[in-house]
Amino acid sequence: MDAAITIAILLLVYSSIREFVSSPFMAGLFIWFGIPVMFLHLLGALPIVIQALESMAISVGNIRVTLFGLVRVLFFGALLFWLGRASNNVGKDIIRNQSNLDVSTREVFTKLFEVGLFCIIFLLLLNIMGINLTALAVFGGALGVGLGLGLQAIASNFISGIIILLDKSLTVGDYVELDDGKKGFVREFKMRHAVLETYDGKDILVPNETFISSMLVNWTHKDPKQRYRVDFSVAYSTDVRTMVELVKDAVAQHPQVIGGEEVPFEERPDCEIDSFGDSGINMFVEFWIEGIDDGKNRVGGDLLLIILETLKQHNISIPFPQREVRLLNDD
Repeated sequence: MDAAITIAILLLVYSSIREFVSSPFMAGLFIWFGIPVMFLHLLGALPIVIQALESMAISVGNIRVTLFGLVRVLFFGALLFWLGRASNNVGKDIIRNQSNLDVSTREVFTKLFEVGLFCIIFLLLLNIMGINLTALAVFGGALGVGLGLGLQAIASNFISGIIILLDKSLTVGDYVELDDGKKGFVREFKMRHAVLETYDGKDILVPNETFISSMLVNWTHKDPKQRYRVDFSVAYSTDVRTMVELVKDAVAQHPQVIGGEEVPFEERPDCEIDSFGDSGINMFVEFWIEGIDDGKNRVGGDLLLIILETLKQHNISIPFPQREVRLLNDD
């Protein structure tokens, strides 16, 4: 009966590991280490094995390291960090699903939850290692010096991230342009950096301190509507007043361009003269859209094609560089 109960318990634990532990590393750790330990405990042989492992030790000064202590730290350390990672993901999902909090507040609580959880795991691991936690007060001053010197950049980035999320100057989903010209959507805030996703699918990791210490343009901070312009030229023989109305009507037909009689006059597409060029009249069209235009790959490129087709349809020529050559006779 005892043997049957032991086998049943081991099979139940094995099935539970296979069913609920998705990480291959942790599943292997539980199967090849946890189940043998449980088997020894059920047989009553675990104290004998622990005593044997305790006898295998090396001494380094006043520190005595046993094989049992090393195995215990490795096993429980892996277990704690696995539980911490799983709890961190669950906790983040719960916080981010709180619809009564705005995005910035949710990100702040997410970051604080992540830091607090791993601090608790670190303290538990120190306790498992047999380190007296009161001794942490001794090197607390040294840790402060380390933060002031070697870890200054990490601490600065962490605090900058908290400041950004609290003052709501930057939130997830904003489209920003950095001082060096890099652009992208803010997809995630980490403890040390923010992730910007560009239109070509690349992720740019920007230190949080960059958003505090340098100038940036937040295109979507207050209003998702943006104004852009495209440039073109027409010949000097063109009836500009008629052409302007044709181009404005054609541009307003684009589905992403804001236009129509119900739209305020200042937000409708506008076509104006920019300058008088060597070969033709330089024109431009200003327009408003909802969201961000990816230049030639989206609305801007579509409008250039629409303008070209409109000009061709009404026999309006687009000038090209011309030179007049005169032959002078010396006689």
